[in-house]
Amino acid sequence: MSEMRERVVDGIVLCSQVACPQVGCPQVDSPSSSPPAREQLPTCPPALSLQDVSPRMQFLRENPVPFSAFLTDSFGRQHSYLRISLTEKCNLRCQYCMPEEGVPLTPKADLLTTEEILTLARLFVKEGVDKIRLTGGEPLIRPDVVDIVAQLHQLEGLRTIGITTNGINLARLLPKLQKAGLNAINISLDTLVPAKFEFIVRRKGFHKVMEGIHKAIELGYSPVKVNCVVMRGLNEDELLDFVALTEGLPLDVRFIEYMPFDAGNKWNFKKMVSYKEMLDTLRQRWPELAMLSGEESSTAKSFKIPGFRGHISFITSMSEHFCGTCSRLRITADGNLKVCLFGNSEVSLRDHLRAGASEAELLSIIGAAVGRKKRQHAELFLMFHDSPPAIPSISSKDSLGVQSLRHRVSFSNQVATLCPGRWVPQTPPLAQRGLGSDSPHRHYSSHSDSDTDPKCLSPVSRAPASHSGPLRTSDQLTHVDTEGRAAMVDVGGKPSTERVAVASAVVLLGHMAFKHIQENQLKKGDALVVAQLAGIQAAKVTSQLIPLCHHVALSHVQVRLELDSTRHAVVIQASCRAQGPTGVEMEALTSAAVAALTLYDMCKAVSRDIVLGEIKLISKTGGQRGDFHRT
Repeated sequence: MSEMRERVVDGIVLCSQVACPQVGCPQVDSPSSSPPAREQLPTCPPALSLQDVSPRMQFLRENPVPFSAFLTDSFGRQHSYLRISLTEKCNLRCQYCMPEEGVPLTPKADLLTTEEILTLARLFVKEGVDKIRLTGGEPLIRPDVVDIVAQLHQLEGLRTIGITTNGINLARLLPKLQKAGLNAINISLDTLVPAKFEFIVRRKGFHKVMEGIHKAIELGYSPVKVNCVVMRGLNEDELLDFVALTEGLPLDVRFIEYMPFDAGNKWNFKKMVSYKEMLDTLRQRWPELAMLSGEESSTAKSFKIPGFRGHISFITSMSEHFCGTCSRLRITADGNLKVCLFGNSEVSLRDHLRAGASEAELLSIIGAAVGRKKRQHAELFLMFHDSPPAIPSISSKDSLGVQSLRHRVSFSNQVATLCPGRWVPQTPPLAQRGLGSDSPHRHYSSHSDSDTDPKCLSPVSRAPASHSGPLRTSDQLTHVDTEGRAAMVDVGGKPSTERVAVASAVVLLGHMAFKHIQENQLKKGDALVVAQLAGIQAAKVTSQLIPLCHHVALSHVQVRLELDSTRHAVVIQASCRAQGPTGVEMEALTSAAVAALTLYDMCKAVSRDIVLGEIKLISKTGGQRGDFHRT
């Protein structure tokens, strides 16, 4: 059966067809877009008999016509999915999206009013659009968002009303939104590390996002889609952690290739982690990862680990574009129609609407814009260049919210744990060991339970270690061939084992710089936080810095920094872990060294009499040549 919708163009009554399992069925969308009951997926009610169908509906069902010509482009793509931006404003400042100070906003008078939004939505739905997604900015900061959803829900033929949100306000608004008719949710979350979250979005709110995710699960949305933009040197080391969430939770974790944005995010090819690279990393851990079938127009390539409750997806906008099946149109907050996310071409529907254009005239304008849509955004790939990989910078304007951390004795960016029904932070124990000073002890660690981890060495421990086994060395250099030329070692035949390495470094600051760090008075911000994040990022890009190093999919990076008042120094310890055929000592050494260099950079305005030293490997386990522990 088919549900038919009537439209009038130039006085002629036409109709358009939308596939539906049963006439009048409220569950016309797939389970991935609708909130099912808590125990099981909803089922459709019994099909309506011919006696229950009005003569008009029966006539329309028996006399279908093709999809709207106005929403069909010159390549035959039918556009049934409309994204509407409700606002340009956002309560976060994500580094890949906009500058810290925000972007110039359109005057309120030039933005679409609620009535104009609904007028355009009504027109598109009459023409065959059956899915509308509300976006922003951040759509949930618009005061009348619940009312807009409720009025969209009244449109006959609209099957799905979705929203893409950063999740900050989601837990508070979702019960009302669900009651109004919202049946699909995408939540943006790029890290499971609270400190890194603040670094990326330049705001607090990690716990609110987690609360929103669990509220969506509690209210029966399944799956809850979590959008993660993957950026090299920032969060690609968390792929395994995100996938692990799907084991017990009904999530669709969607890994999105880093792409350009309208606001200008200094996009660079080297920061993009491709779909195939991500997939290879995941299959090293879960070789049983299986691809799922999907709709032809879907933007996602979906995979599932057998036995896991949720699944994962990849949005391959850059490496394997899906232009050929694109069914999406976009209306910006100021009323411009965009037929392609990557295109610069826009048509102002607002201006025509306010000039009194008739429905037929608006359809003609829309049809002309859709007809000009290109086959693909091929021109985008001219942006690829060989510039060095960019690492996000930290502004001097307290981008990590360090003012609130000034009087804390410990800080952690440990990966959070999602449990069914709640978010559980890995709370670190307070550092209680003094370093010869009565001043508050500032201790920063990227792992919360390092004091209890037998594989983690404390930087203040001076007890000598010993070899746990024979350390076989070689008098031959492994990175040169028989003719003395540089060559990368072939590790293809080596067994895959757990590799752990710990390295350390010491930065002798001098009295003045040490005092500034101890009291967190540096103008650039909190040096310990910045150095910690720099060390983590450096470990992840070691193969890009050291030419003959293999790329290693790290499963864990830990960076600890402690103040030593007796030497006016910062003691750094970096620990790396991975499962694979090659060691991670270079990752640990690079992490410690870059953290030390970052401290120098943060403090050089106060003093240049700073000495970096004692960069060394502390321990290494898991290799064929045996374990090493420095004595």
